[in-house]
Amino acid sequence: MCRSIKTLRRSGEPATDEEIQAAALQFIRKISGYRQPSRINTPVFEQAVDDVAQAARALLDSLQTPASR
Repeated sequence: MCRSIKTLRRSGEPATDEEIQAAALQFIRKISGYRQPSRINTPVFEQAVDDVAQAARALLDSLQTPASR
């Protein structure tokens, strides 16, 4: 259905917006069971992808590493 979601937390190299968006899309595809949603479900599918991407960015930006404490 979709590729494995890669770890985006890397030391010294922040995840790009494109990587986060791709991971969010993979996640929503996996949990919804749709590779491509129907026309009627497209708006909620895309909103879910955006919501997950936003939450992922907030998480990655907030995580502290031992060096950042």
